[in-house]
Amino acid sequence: MAVQRIFVLINPGSGAFLQTPETALRFNLERAFAKHGLAVTAVFASSENLRVAAESALAQFRQEKIDAIVIGGGDGSIRIVAGVLAETNAPLGVIPLGTRNHFAKDLGIPLSVDAAVGTIASGHTRVVDIAEVNGETFVNTSSIGIYPYMVIDRERRRTTYKLTKWMAMTLAFLRVLHNFPRQRLRLRAEGLARPYHTPCLFVGNNEYGIDLFTLGHRPRLDSGALWFYVLKPSNAWELFLTVCRLCLRHPNPERDLDTFKLKEAEIDAKTSRLPVALDGDVQMLHPPLHYRSRPGALRVITPVAK
Repeated sequence: MAVQRIFVLINPGSGAFLQTPETALRFNLERAFAKHGLAVTAVFASSENLRVAAESALAQFRQEKIDAIVIGGGDGSIRIVAGVLAETNAPLGVIPLGTRNHFAKDLGIPLSVDAAVGTIASGHTRVVDIAEVNGETFVNTSSIGIYPYMVIDRERRRTTYKLTKWMAMTLAFLRVLHNFPRQRLRLRAEGLARPYHTPCLFVGNNEYGIDLFTLGHRPRLDSGALWFYVLKPSNAWELFLTVCRLCLRHPNPERDLDTFKLKEAEIDAKTSRLPVALDGDVQMLHPPLHYRSRPGALRVITPVAK
């Protein structure tokens, strides 16, 4: 079904705005909307205001004033809007304006503005899974341990020293390797209870590739399951060797990694607050952390499968 009327939410804090002047991006967006014959209501909303803006857009969809809701932003922006649209059947269109755009890439959504808008105009949809932890939605990944600390340190360096995102992340990575924090966690699920002292516990919304050729990509987003990956290294050197073995497709399960496919699970920790990464953003959550898959909860506009 073709889409004609859309409500577009654009996050001006997305990665594309750091690489391309805002006036140029606005021009490209307006030209693409006009080219594909779309009637557009556009709202610029920061991450802090995105949820409220998405709720306003959803109200218009329910009143049949629009055909679809579109997010122009990165994975963090998609996460927020997906949480509002989950299980409403409202079609979500994506214009990838982030730094990495993992969700768009895994769905085959074009990364150029014009092609992404063309995909939205076609109106082809499919349903995909989302995931949540303690009520917070994520569409790609959640993690505990090294990565959240890196993100916190990266943002501190960007604010204090005005560094680029990549430079700040590199320095944050080196600091984490030096300090190498590990968390004492307990993973619980039906018929399963495991204690860990780990540098990183990673939760994927569906299965992620862990070898050199599929690293960071998912073959499907509709299996209805979460994948838990628990790293075992006890120091930075062991972590480096583990990453090498994973990339070369020679993981040693006894030394490197535990993997679990679960519909839901609980992660407990001996602390009242825990930094948790959700699609690249970090929030302080209170353990125990209740993870669950929400199968088929989100309707997304995607290219027609070939």
